Amino acid sequence: MLGRRGHTVTLFEQDARQAGEDLDRDFFHWDRPRVPQAIQPHSLLAPVRTVLRAEAPDVYADLLARGAREYHEFDWFGEHPPHRAGDEDLVTLRTRRIVLEAALITAVRREPTVEMRQGCRVNALTLREGRPARVTGVQVGTEVLRADLVVDTSGRRSPVPSWLTAAGCRPPVIDSHRTGIAYVCRWYRLRADGPRDPGWVRTGSAAPFALGGVFPSDNDTFAVSLVLSTGDPTRGALTDPAVFEAVARLFPAIAARLDLAPEPRSAVLAMAGLDNRWTALADDGGPVVTGLVNAGDSLIHTNPTFGQGAALGLRAAQHLATHVDRIAADPMGYHTWAAQALRPWFDAQVTADRANGQRLAESSPRADRRAAALAACAFDDPVVMRARAQVRHLLRPADDAYGTDEVDRHLTAWLAAHPDFTPKHDGPTRDQWDALIPS
Repeated sequence: MLGRRGHTVTLFEQDARQAGEDLDRDFFHWDRPRVPQAIQPHSLLAPVRTVLRAEAPDVYADLLARGAREYHEFDWFGEHPPHRAGDEDLVTLRTRRIVLEAALITAVRREPTVEMRQGCRVNALTLREGRPARVTGVQVGTEVLRADLVVDTSGRRSPVPSWLTAAGCRPPVIDSHRTGIAYVCRWYRLRADGPRDPGWVRTGSAAPFALGGVFPSDNDTFAVSLVLSTGDPTRGALTDPAVFEAVARLFPAIAARLDLAPEPRSAVLAMAGLDNRWTALADDGGPVVTGLVNAGDSLIHTNPTFGQGAALGLRAAQHLATHVDRIAADPMGYHTWAAQALRPWFDAQVTADRANGQRLAESSPRADRRAAALAACAFDDPVVMRARAQVRHLLRPADDAYGTDEVDRHLTAWLAAHPDFTPKHDGPTRDQWDALIPS
């Protein structure tokens, strides 16, 4: 985005390998300990599509050519309801992360004003004294490169906050919340000569202590994912593929896909130890440093249950590219924008994870009846589905989307048609789950 606006960019990527030559090899056989989420399932939300189509339509076309698939939230109904403004954006891009990486890096390498240095690790910032100090560039080995603006996109383990503190800057403001949620997943591919249609079945199921889901992806691949508490005593046993698949079949959403006899493509892949973390390079006194901003997971890292990461990262990238000259002169406007445009989604994730972590840990069957009714009603009623999709795709906050008179009328009518509705789980009981775990 910066290069296409005429800026000269030097990009440092410490990994010497790049994606794109062989997607399956890159995805299944690339050891990436610094990026554990790379092998986990993704659902790329509306902002990924809208930002790429606006900024880099060639990248978006490349994604589709490589096998990524669009899924509109109204596709659930077969026939879409009458169109309203904004409905065109309620689209998930179903693909493995490696496909997005391959399309992006291919485009970056075509940009004449962008130099990409792979296998190069930035080991320090250069600063000029002041109040606040100004970052003037970076050091790579013994080489120093000057810059009008340095953008930290080095992820959730970014060394930049400690570098700034060590240099005598006011410390960045870090708001971190450990999540008690763990993930295990396994990848499959539909067989070319086998069945392909699971029927009219949702992609998610729930038990009081675990969630089970399916992530349809590119090129006939899909992931089966289980989500449970980090303290669940059976978590370790799920890394055995036979145990994982037996337990996963207890969830109707997963069983319908595994009944298609797909080909397993991976081991069982685990991920845990995650934080929701917000890192602000500004405090009540203003920016802690100038000449430097952060984006992506360096700025906002969220637990992946809502799938927000890539969408929020691209929103920040677009804003940064659009206003880069002003941000280079004074980054406070960027920090203010991020707090207003991105921070509410971080706070929503923290609130949801706190509730989900407690529920999974306690195997609690408690559920808010209205919230459960909204979730169920959405799959019968396009008006409620639209509100659900607007929240899911980071277009409207939940209170705003669900708090309309129209949604309330449709939910009231749905409840009247389902007078015996009570929140319930379609997944296994604890006894059914535990019976499949080796003693």
